[in-house]
Amino acid sequence: MASVAALAALAACSTDESIDDPAPQAGEESASETEGSGEEWFVQADFDEQDEQRSATFEGDPEQPYLQYIDGEMTDTSDYASKEPQKVCFANASISNPWRQTGWITMNQQLKALQDEGVISEMETRDAQDDDNTQIADIDYFISEGNCDVFVISPNSTAAMTPAVERACETGKPVIVFDRGVETDCYTTFIHPIGGYAWGIDTATFLSENLEEGDKVVALRILPGVDVLETRWAAAEKIFEENGIEAVDYFTGADPTKIKGIITDELTKGDVAGVWMDAGDGAVAAIEAFEDQGVDYPVMTGEDEMSFLRKWEETGLTGLAPVYSNFQWRTPLLAIQKIVAGEEIPKEWVLPQTPITEEERGDFLAANEGMPDGHYAKFGGEDLPGYPKVWQDRQIP
Repeated sequence: MASVAALAALAACSTDESIDDPAPQAGEESASETEGSGEEWFVQADFDEQDEQRSATFEGDPEQPYLQYIDGEMTDTSDYASKEPQKVCFANASISNPWRQTGWITMNQQLKALQDEGVISEMETRDAQDDDNTQIADIDYFISEGNCDVFVISPNSTAAMTPAVERACETGKPVIVFDRGVETDCYTTFIHPIGGYAWGIDTATFLSENLEEGDKVVALRILPGVDVLETRWAAAEKIFEENGIEAVDYFTGADPTKIKGIITDELTKGDVAGVWMDAGDGAVAAIEAFEDQGVDYPVMTGEDEMSFLRKWEETGLTGLAPVYSNFQWRTPLLAIQKIVAGEEIPKEWVLPQTPITEEERGDFLAANEGMPDGHYAKFGGEDLPGYPKVWQDRQIP
């Protein structure tokens, strides 16, 4: 099942020590040595599927990408139709990095809109703080309380959370999984951007096209064992090998100091032509390491976090901002709106995932002027209550 090897949304942290730059997440590991192959995570069929989905036609209005989807199996929700406002129980992995914080702000503004419309009465949220056991207990608490009309689950990890998700499904209530996958398809819908392979293909292809055979790329990875991050690297490693690019990879724990140290050490060994990241964490720190050594900027892929977009603009380096669409945080609540109306929804709700190119960078910088560095350009909340002040103030609910 292609969705089994699905998704994690561990995204960039800014280099400022503020709410936009929390410490590395619990369980993250860092390393100062090359970490090796991603072959154990590589599944050719999933690679091929996501490669095709990169150019797929998405159903729905392009102005509302958070509602778009790739045509496929649909879930009949007519049995859940209701005129009563729904209590939502949300088991969240964490809000421990700026990607998740940006999404959490957007989700809460979407909640307010749907409460005003009488779709949702309240959303009780439990934050697992990046801990599997805590999230399992959170889900079981919701089940035992028996007061949930809808379950929304953003899993902390894939395998560990599967039994708890299955227990939620056994209640007979709608279960919405988003941003990271589980090893079951009992859910009502699983919402996610295309996936890790698509990220890896976009980024490694871009670097390969802008580098020469034999050039060195330093790959900066957050942590091991998370499906979407591992598949990003598995896809990228395959493409680098096919194009004769020498790639060395390190786990960084999203620590800017470690990132600077890794880049500096690699520069002492010789030229570094490219930098690849499995998320934008520490992108600015990586660039600053080149500046500190007084060497040419690399060809680089970061993410759509504002700190990278601004540094990219400032330096003029050759870059690409891959996207793990942050607007997906709206979609679970909008799915509830459709469920209570008895509308069909996608069983696997695949959202668009389109990188920001140099040609588009200026437009996204202008559209997000005044947003903090930890904000994500493709957050998709421009039409929600409180825009832009709520996101500018960065008040985490």
